[in-house]
Amino acid sequence: MPGGTLTDNRELRHRLESLLAQARQNEQVLRRFQEAELRMLGIGGLKELLHYVLLELKDSFELDTVTLALIDPEYEVRRMLIDLGIAAADFPGLIFLDSPAKFLRLCGTLLTPVLGQYNAASRAPFFPPGAAPASIAILPMVRQKKLIGSLNLGSANGQRFAPGMATDFIARLAVIAGVCLENVTNSERLKHLGLTDPLTGVHNRRYFDQRLQEEMGRAQRQGYPLSCLFLDIDHFKRINDEHGHQTGDCVLREAAWRIKGQLRSIDVLGRYGGEEFAVLLIQTDSDSALNVAERIRLSIADQRFKGEEDAAVAATISVGVATLRDASRAPNIGALAQRLVAQADQALYRAKHGGRNRVAGGS
Repeated sequence: MPGGTLTDNRELRHRLESLLAQARQNEQVLRRFQEAELRMLGIGGLKELLHYVLLELKDSFELDTVTLALIDPEYEVRRMLIDLGIAAADFPGLIFLDSPAKFLRLCGTLLTPVLGQYNAASRAPFFPPGAAPASIAILPMVRQKKLIGSLNLGSANGQRFAPGMATDFIARLAVIAGVCLENVTNSERLKHLGLTDPLTGVHNRRYFDQRLQEEMGRAQRQGYPLSCLFLDIDHFKRINDEHGHQTGDCVLREAAWRIKGQLRSIDVLGRYGGEEFAVLLIQTDSDSALNVAERIRLSIADQRFKGEEDAAVAATISVGVATLRDASRAPNIGALAQRLVAQADQALYRAKHGGRNRVAGGS
């Protein structure tokens, strides 16, 4: 009897130690999830949120793949990335879906998490090309009863995410990620409203000046050239006087989009004031900048504008070009930015006084 009691005590002690070890492990897991949630909730910008979810979260939870699949039928988030200067190539785990159809086929209308083995036929849309984790968790993100995308986790361990496993923690993580994504995109929308010219739909001078400072700093750190264009619609007052201000507005809107059509997604266009626009050409030397300026000039001059009541209006544009070749030794970025803008403005002055409808380069 004493021997049996001793054995029973040892078994009981072993079970208690196992339970304590499991409780400690659960406490560590809970703490890790709480830290992740607090970190996400404290993030205020889209780029920082993407970096944390797609890169840091993977390391924190020892995952092989983390992706965000966002439903973006109107290309709103993708345009937001361009406006913020965020390169999608920096986040290969960021995936865009044009409709919820693929997600609904996989998860059903109940929008429940999907756990199990990776299957290329149905799971591939949620992971980047080349990624083939052994087991995956696809977690829906729903806001205001609307599916906005999914947080997707992948592991080389085939048993990491098995059907029937409890999903409370990871599902909550996806909910928090959805909340944070909604918050930062709403914040960016509000910023965008304050940085956009309401008439033309392109950025305003405030935005241009902010990006000028940012790009100056980047050009200084990375040592690439930066070019600035100043553009002014010729005889714009005459257009307003002869055709009316509504037609003048039509010309401004169309001119803005013709200019934008000659630019890359990384370039910056802003309405600087009145009939004047400014452009930053990123990583662009003077010869290339002059070529872009000439293309813009031709895009304005070669085709008449459609004004009020279908009036056909001819317009031309003058362009001044200035290039910053090396900012690496500049002690004052602000002064350097002002000088680049002043040089482009002086070049525009020369283009105007040289006959208009032409491009002039700066010193």
